[in-house]
Amino acid sequence: MPKPGDRVLIKTKDEEIEGILFPSTNPEIVIVKLNSGYNIGIAKRKIKEIKLVEKLKQKKETISKIKEKKSLPTISILHTGGTIASKVDYKTGAVTARFTPEEILSMFPELKDIANIRSRLITNMFSEDMRFAHYNLIANEIAKEIKKGVDGIIVTHGTDTMHYTAAALAFILENLPIPVILVGAQRSSDRPSSDAADNLISAAIFIANSNFAEVAICMHKSQDDETCFILPATKTRKMHTSRRDTFRPINCLPFATINTKTKNITLIRTNYKKRENKKLIIKPIKENIKVAILKAYPNLTADILNKFKGYDGLVIEGTGLGHISINETDKYTKENTKIFLTLKDLAKKTIIVMAPQTIYGRLQMDVYSTGRRLQEIGILGNFSDMTPETTYIKLAWLLSNYKKEDVKELICKNLRGELSERIEDNTFLY
Repeated sequence: MPKPGDRVLIKTKDEEIEGILFPSTNPEIVIVKLNSGYNIGIAKRKIKEIKLVEKLKQKKETISKIKEKKSLPTISILHTGGTIASKVDYKTGAVTARFTPEEILSMFPELKDIANIRSRLITNMFSEDMRFAHYNLIANEIAKEIKKGVDGIIVTHGTDTMHYTAAALAFILENLPIPVILVGAQRSSDRPSSDAADNLISAAIFIANSNFAEVAICMHKSQDDETCFILPATKTRKMHTSRRDTFRPINCLPFATINTKTKNITLIRTNYKKRENKKLIIKPIKENIKVAILKAYPNLTADILNKFKGYDGLVIEGTGLGHISINETDKYTKENTKIFLTLKDLAKKTIIVMAPQTIYGRLQMDVYSTGRRLQEIGILGNFSDMTPETTYIKLAWLLSNYKKEDVKELICKNLRGELSERIEDNTFLY
């Protein structure tokens, strides 16, 4: 009888399926990993025959110790989770994480010629489970590596909230003297279409061959395996659930592209912070700060806004140029007056900032009376082109480190490249 890890041919009434047998928690289902990398479940009642094609050949993995080369820069890889440093165990079906320098180099041997690699685990978790405390944890671990004298840092991260973490680190790490690049993978390492290697190697190439000294994200530029982007930490957003080129720059251009075949770096813009011998300052986000995001939508009711009483900050994803339903125009819109009065009362104690629900473009709250009325009661954000996610992170960070009056002044002041001085037409859907 074939066992997990064996290659099998499964015959059903309608088709033949070949792949690697995986363990199943359901006794009525047989799971097979196809050559495409996808798993498929087949009901046992439909199976006519399971034929052994090839037994699993157990190989004892030997990983030799590595010696650092004085001629190469040193890069620390700090792992927080995700699929990028994982390997499939075909006996158990589990994806096993690999974190030591030797294991990383055995998976990505190209790194040996780019830099000396140091690698360790910070925390292993799904990115959607991260909280402000984890941003501070990552920042402190980055500080430790900087003290050790490394030339750059790569943070491996799950893609779902990587743009939140990138923005948080950009604000928390003040006077950053070296590059910190966040890297993820949209496709797991057991799939032929995995983007893990290209993203990680491209980040290392950029660190080793540039004078860049900011937080950034390195992910695929397109669906193919030819080019990766270096993307700004505070101007980037995940725009697709599964595409490898899901991370896109918003209202700006990427910093650079890396050709994954030739290893060439093409700088697109040079208005980034350069490496200097500066003293790193860490300004963490308070773990108990209460900030929320509310999307403006038709038929909103005032009681929703009342739920944010006692919050330190609120980001509203406004419609159009920065609006929310506050105008009473007929007998059906009486609730809008309640919304306006609730917002007015809420803004006395809670800092409320508008962000563009459209994602692209700049808020213009002076154009219509709706925006002007909102500003009159203390709603901030006019002229901002920050994404809602960056607005949320920046507001939490400001409230953690500055007095309320200073927060009101700084929220629409460019501190980490989060606000565009000018938005070029060619940045839309770049």
